[in-house]
Amino acid sequence: MMPGLALTMLVAAAIGVDLIVGDPRRLPHPVVLMGRLIGALEARLNRGSVRARLWGGRLTVLITVAGTFAAVWGICRVLGAIHPWLGLAAELWLISTAVAIKGLAGAGRAVAEPLDRGDLPAARTALGRVVGRDTQALDAAGTARGAIETVAENTVDGITAPLLFALIGGAPLALAYKAVNTLDSMIGYRTQRHENFGRAAAKLDDAANWLPARLTALCFCLGSRRAWRSTRQDAPKHASPNAGWPEAAVAYRLGVQLGGASCYQGVVSQSATLGEPIAAPDARHIERAINLMHHAWARFFALTAALMIAVTWLIPAGGGV
Repeated sequence: MMPGLALTMLVAAAIGVDLIVGDPRRLPHPVVLMGRLIGALEARLNRGSVRARLWGGRLTVLITVAGTFAAVWGICRVLGAIHPWLGLAAELWLISTAVAIKGLAGAGRAVAEPLDRGDLPAARTALGRVVGRDTQALDAAGTARGAIETVAENTVDGITAPLLFALIGGAPLALAYKAVNTLDSMIGYRTQRHENFGRAAAKLDDAANWLPARLTALCFCLGSRRAWRSTRQDAPKHASPNAGWPEAAVAYRLGVQLGGASCYQGVVSQSATLGEPIAAPDARHIERAINLMHHAWARFFALTAALMIAVTWLIPAGGGV
């Protein structure tokens, strides 16, 4: 494994690549390959009795996560053996694919810009590309709320969590985390089809995001003790053990209320409300949420990178005592 400072510099460079380039559509994306693998495994293993589906889901998780880690480690190792700079370039690019700063900001602005000019249908369509809820009947406030929730929640699984795992284990661990996240997004639902098969994926995703969600919420709230106190009170109300933390933090920083009623395939779902309805969400709040997202990931990276560098320096010193 790379020393802490070297790995931190590599991850910082990967952040720069994502901010400048984003996800080029012409290049194969690792998450697409993960999705294909998960789909193939589900077609074969999501069948039979409840017990068979449970074990099929566990096997799918094991193959996908371990296989991703091994494949990325192998690619970096082989290319590094050919030339060290080639191995570093591969790891740099792979880490950048695990981070979605530019993509998340772009998804938020794709809703904010038409909403700001009064084009509600276009804003609804843009929101519909990144959320699972029905968007065609949303008013302007509901559309803005959906975009803010997307930016808040995905700051964790799209930015800070992969950064944390990259700082711990480089590209192999960062992409293994993305495999966990992709598994949850594809099969981690409490539907008839995935209730048993996706249980292991959902629990592993909850465990992987537990610490990043809380640290990210803290980074959102830096500078506002009141927001942090209120976030700690509201976050546990959310059905997800992790999503409520960044959403509550952003809600209190913006002075809006998130959560409440949403419609999925014609069925209304009621979730806990987070924050205070000081103002109705609008395009300006989406832009402010994006700015908060940038501040939060930068603080998160500075904090976790400093901790990792300190740990790598202290462990050898402790071992020599």
